[in-house]
Parts: sequence; C-alpha cells; structure tokens
Amino acid sequence: MRENATNAVDARIADARNAFITACRLDIEVAKPGNVSIASAGHGMVAAQFVASAEAAAAPLFRHGARVGTRIFDAVTATRAAVDCNTNLGIVLLVAPLAAALEHCGAAPDASTWRAATEQVLATLDIDDARSAFRAIALANPGGLGDAPEQSVHAPPTMGLRAAMQLAAERDSIARQYATGFADIFEAGLTAAAATTSPRGREIATLEVYFAFLTGWLDSHIVRKHGAALAQSVTAAARQTHAAWRDCMTTSPDESHATLAQWDARLKRDGLNPGTSADLTVATLFVALSLDGKHRPR
Repeated sequence: MRENATNAVDARIADARNAFITACRLDIEVAKPGNVSIASAGHGMVAAQFVASAEAAAAPLFRHGARVGTRIFDAVTATRAAVDCNTNLGIVLLVAPLAAALEHCGAAPDASTWRAATEQVLATLDIDDARSAFRAIALANPGGLGDAPEQSVHAPPTMGLRAAMQLAAERDSIARQYATGFADIFEAGLTAAAATTSPRGREIATLEVYFAFLTGWLDSHIVRKHGAALAQSVTAAARQTHAAWRDCMTTSPDESHATLAQWDARLKRDGLNPGTSADLTVATLFVALSLDGKHRPR
C-alpha cells in the first residue's frame, strides 16, 4: 500500500512537472503584448532564454520533499547558471508552494483540494524558507528592486516567509498570493482559463488569463520600475485592447493579431513589460494543465 501511494505521488509530480514546462512554453509561444515571445523579442531577452530557464528550474521546483525556500533558491540558482539573467523569479516564487502542496493532495486533486493544501503549505513557511527566498530574490535582482521599509531581501529576515510576503502584499501581486492562499490564481485565473470554447483553445486561454490579471490589477513589475501612474495607464490600455481584440477575434483573426501586435510594439518601444501579469499567467496555466478537464485549457 505504501509503495502504491509513493508511486502515485511520483507520477503526480512528474505530470505536474510536464504541466509546468508546457505552461512556460505557452508563455513564449503565445504573443502576449509587452512580453517576450517567439514572435517578438524584447527587454534585452529572447524566447530561447525562457525555455532554457523553465527546463533548468523544473527539477528543483519539483524535488520531492524539498522545502519551499529550498525549491526557490535552487531553481533561481539553476536559472542563473543556464541564462545568467532574471527570466523567471516571479514564476518560481509562485510555483514553488503550489508544487509542494501537490505532494499533500490525493491521487487526482481538484482545484479545491489543491487550494486547501497550498494554504497548509503556506502556514508552515518559516524563517529558513524566508532566508532561502531572500537569497534567491537578491541573486535574481529583478528590475526595480529596492530596499523595502521592512524585511529587505538584502538583510537577514526576522520572520517566516509568509509573514514577510504579507508585509508586501498591498504593493506586490506575487506577495499577495502568499497572503491570500493564491486566491487570484484559483479564482480569477482559473475562471479565465476555462472561459474559452475557441478551437484555438490554449492560445485564447493564455491571452484571456493574461488580460484577466493585466486588466484587474496594476502590474507590480511596472509599478516597481515606472510608478503607479504609468502602471494605471497600462491597465486602462489593456482594457481597451482586450475589448478590441475580443470584438474582432471571431470575425477577423488577422485583425485580432494585428491589434495585439500593435500594442506589443508600443509597450516595448516604451520599455514597459507587464512581467508580473505574465508570471501569474504561467502559474495559472500550470494549475489548469495539472487539473482535470474542468479547468484545463484545450
């Protein structure tokens, strides 16, 4: 019985790792405005670096029994060795607790079970997890990173990782997931992922998830680098672009692609990268692809 249970966990972790790689590939295969894609490089990076980063980070993220902080630090270290730049810090921070939680779910978890297990994992995060995560963030050195008024990543933490993230939850969407039990992923994200019946299912689902985050909240990466006012203008433009893309998607696919491409060019011209929205999109797709057909992009 114990061997069967171990085999079931191993199989589930292997499936989740494959789902993670697929989600990361969708991230660059689908041309999301402002982000790096196969069709459009940008921000000094190219699509191949994101593929290499996903492959490097996968093993540490899904190492059976590892602490969340260890998964984060080892995945960022492996990424830096592979591409020598920050391509996936936000993704790693989001996926590490989700991957750890899968080890406490049943053989075929649904969204509710996985969400509850994630909350349990978050509740166990301690100061060692914080130390490892702070080291990883400092190593990745994301754009716009400064010294926080409390719990700066450049100093030893004095509290557990979840508590430290809760201090940043109002200004950072990734930190907010730690504070809320990944509510945005399991609610807004999965709802958007399941909303399409288009034959271009995975492409449309990826874009719908991306726009759900980009239109729903200010992008933390843009706020960090450029300030809230400019981030607000990007959110407003996202709402207009999303509506225009939806209007012409069924009647004129070429025009719908052109709508996205034009905004993508403007964002990259102005150095604006909605990177946090992309990170949340990857995490949502990872969860959706790991679940049953109810939430899986088709």
